[in-house]
Amino acid sequence: MTENFIKFLGTAGARIVVSKQLRSSGGVWIKYQDTNLHLDPGPGALVRALSSRPPLSPPSLDIVLLSHRHLDHSNDLNIMVEAMTEGATKKRGVVFLPREALEGEPVLFSYLREKLVSLEILEEGKQYHWKDLSFSTPLRHFHSVETYGFRFSFPQGEVSFITDTLFEDKLIEAYQGSKILIINTVRFRKDNPPSILHLSIPDAQVLIENIKPRLALLTHFGLTVLREKPWKIAEEMSQKTGIKVVAASDGLKIDLEETLKD
Repeated sequence: MTENFIKFLGTAGARIVVSKQLRSSGGVWIKYQDTNLHLDPGPGALVRALSSRPPLSPPSLDIVLLSHRHLDHSNDLNIMVEAMTEGATKKRGVVFLPREALEGEPVLFSYLREKLVSLEILEEGKQYHWKDLSFSTPLRHFHSVETYGFRFSFPQGEVSFITDTLFEDKLIEAYQGSKILIINTVRFRKDNPPSILHLSIPDAQVLIENIKPRLALLTHFGLTVLREKPWKIAEEMSQKTGIKVVAASDGLKIDLEETLKD
């Protein structure tokens, strides 16, 4: 039987945490049936994939998906695409990314674009499909650059990633019905007024209470969250919400079949 999983190759979510590698910043790998996807390959993505236990194979990638152009999400985009195209010797795979990621200082090199089977531009409210994976971009997030979150559709239910964003009530509607909800949670406290366009722990609790997933995972931690011990935060949030909340750790692997089944 094919193993279907989500694996966290990094849970770092702020400049200091990334630059000091207090947590890894390799993004997330999703495997479903015969399709491999790398979401937000930040600094160290290639190394983290190869040093995973068991190792993940970058040449087996079919999709590289970018939520936005910031370095902690895109730094290893080119090396992962080069690996996916076997050293830029074969035409294969697809990259999905926001249009803004190709403007100004583009994050994807020109010579690699020519090696892709397809280069797809993300837009709000669109659905996408490649091989065995289907996902949608329900909402453009409120962030400093063009940013999208994702809803992945599987036969047993949906898995959503709420990537970097300021909190807005419309996030609740956009991700309603998710069985697994993964939230980028950079800040421990909610800024008032907001000075950094990222979600806080109180924001995450509101989202979890209203969306009511079967499982919620917190990730993409900034320094203030790490200081408060994310696993303790998750335990307290589970007690408050009555929903299982887990603080992702580097290397955490979620079995999709087991977690999504009724």
